Amino acid sequence: METLEAIRQEIIEVQDFPLAGIRYKDISGLLKSPRFKDAVRLMGEQVAIPEYWAGIESRGFIFAAALSVQFGGGIVLCRKKNKLPPPKIALEYDLEYGKDILEVKPGSGKVVLVDDVLATGGTLMAADKLLKKAGYEVYDRLVLINLTYLNTLEGVKSLISYA
Repeated sequence: METLEAIRQEIIEVQDFPLAGIRYKDISGLLKSPRFKDAVRLMGEQVAIPEYWAGIESRGFIFAAALSVQFGGGIVLCRKKNKLPPPKIALEYDLEYGKDILEVKPGSGKVVLVDDVLATGGTLMAADKLLKKAGYEVYDRLVLINLTYLNTLEGVKSLISYA
């Protein structure tokens, strides 16, 4: 529990960023801290090791890569529109303020979907749907931080929750 509290202390809450009323969780301190390795280890211990860690652009890439190095398995990138060459599978999804598109290379295998922060859940659920559409089997979802005051998603594992 002491390690988890030390990790939590590396995350700074920034009020009214990027917009008024938002309480942004800045993980920059954790990423440059020796506690980052602890965070990755504790995250990975929550799931069975997959064939692939599927990271969501962009900070999900950091955690997917670190989990891959620590535990094994490859990496699948869930990218924003027009960042991957063909062949690729795309999915348009709704955001609070409009629409966006995620893309992934087609493939197969068991994946754990990884991101840094789960807020409303729109991007995470779109990535989940996209990976399945592209041929992967998503058997777990893993985030560093779950903002439970913004979502009611079940079946998402997190290292830290803010209620």
